[in-house]
Amino acid sequence: MPRLTRLTPDTAVGASRDLLGELVSRHGQVGDMVATMAHSPAVLGGYLQLSRAMKRAKLNRKISERLSIAVQVQQGCGLCLEAHIAAARGLGVDDDEIARAREGTSADPAIAAAIDLGLRVYREPTSITDQQIAALREHGYSDREIADVVGIVALNLLTGAFNLVAGLTPDNAGKE
Repeated sequence: MPRLTRLTPDTAVGASRDLLGELVSRHGQVGDMVATMAHSPAVLGGYLQLSRAMKRAKLNRKISERLSIAVQVQQGCGLCLEAHIAAARGLGVDDDEIARAREGTSADPAIAAAIDLGLRVYREPTSITDQQIAALREHGYSDREIADVVGIVALNLLTGAFNLVAGLTPDNAGKE
């Protein structure tokens, strides 16, 4: 059962009412996470800004979805994990690579290196070494793509942690 209630443009107040109203008018509806985030205009606004910014990431989307899968396995947000697996499949990532991403790796050494960096950012950023960054560059990653890994992890941390605190799970999404 969700721990926090969904809000609508009619039940939200202040900046959240404006943000939700704008989203509903553009998209027709909003998901449970966004409707629940509206309790905090700061969180909702920050999420929307970071989410929009990461859509402009240089990091290949197939890689970012595998990275998101690896992070969500660690974080434990089933709702996010399901969404990222579906997104990866929609991009053509096969089931073997999805299984590897769930294990925090890839058959492709360059993708495995990016996932490893992301998991280190998530678990223990102080463990990241100059050699690891140099290895990413040897795999062809630019500084921008390396920075994008941090952004993808930050977005996943926000969404996964929020869903876990709010009690949003695959079993109760859309129910209240």
